[in-house]
Amino acid sequence: MDLWEILSRLTSADGVSGNETDAAFTALEILKKYCPDAYIDKMGSVIGVKPSSEKNAIHVLLDAHLDQVGFIVTAVTDEGFVKVGNVGGLDMRIMPAQNVLLHGKKTISGVIASVPPHLSGDEQKVLDITELLIDTGYSKDELSSIISLGDRVTFDTPFMKLENKRLAAHALDDRCGMAVIIYALELLKDVDLKYDLTVLFSSQEEVGEHGAETASYNIAPDIAVAVDVSFAQSNGDDPVKCGRMGAGPMIGISPTLSGEISKELINTAKNHNISWQAEVMNGTTGTNADSFSVSRGGVKSCTLSVPLRYMHTPSEVISVDDVENTGKLLAQWLKGGNIC
Repeated sequence: MDLWEILSRLTSADGVSGNETDAAFTALEILKKYCPDAYIDKMGSVIGVKPSSEKNAIHVLLDAHLDQVGFIVTAVTDEGFVKVGNVGGLDMRIMPAQNVLLHGKKTISGVIASVPPHLSGDEQKVLDITELLIDTGYSKDELSSIISLGDRVTFDTPFMKLENKRLAAHALDDRCGMAVIIYALELLKDVDLKYDLTVLFSSQEEVGEHGAETASYNIAPDIAVAVDVSFAQSNGDDPVKCGRMGAGPMIGISPTLSGEISKELINTAKNHNISWQAEVMNGTTGTNADSFSVSRGGVKSCTLSVPLRYMHTPSEVISVDDVENTGKLLAQWLKGGNIC
């Protein structure tokens, strides 16, 4: 499997929360290779099943969210500038002069307006989201036939290979988590699992975990693992709060997660010489695992995270080695035959 090609396909699909159709169909096409009956549910999540030949098998759910942060069109000014609201958390400090794509009746390019330093005075103001303006070059009348209120806007940044198998792209949160699961499925394609396995690429995680909450209710798993991203240490970051890029998957340990599953994943990593690191949280995780753990009568849940730099920006950075090792860990865990 070419993980670079999978990551390129997944990150090039647009899928701002609540309008993930393009990302969902891209994921569905890839997932059908491993789960031929995969489908898109009412909430826009992608679901596939790899059943076991065992009777009364434990039901395991692997999840990664398919939505990305971005913008939603709220108005067009008389001068032809597009105003937006944020969808998910965005770093407003870096918004001016960013290239974007507006997904209307057709996709058009734009740039977020920026005041030149010559005109801005001594101090640059951090703009509120309501103050952002997108310049497309079109007039208000021309935009009226292309863009509607509620259309989504995504960052327009390249898929860029860096040195040492590192990758920069937008939407790696959480398309790299999806790539982890796809890679694990590739490793398991000829394995008769002892567990019923369901794959969920969930919608609307960035706005409240809605796709995970509704899908897990219907799927009713015994165990769930949310594959997401977490903070990778960069220049000046607190190492206590961050993982290390290239050091392998971050295994979640938290009062709200299953200690049994955390230990099993740690033991699997140790037994198969897979690099890993602990991610200790003192409460909820901020991932879909929070919804899974309280679904129906309760689900044993855990997190696996890929270390990622510059989260929720136009250029997120990961190590492809971490994606590969996280996929290997999932595959070996599922092969083990001793899941609680």
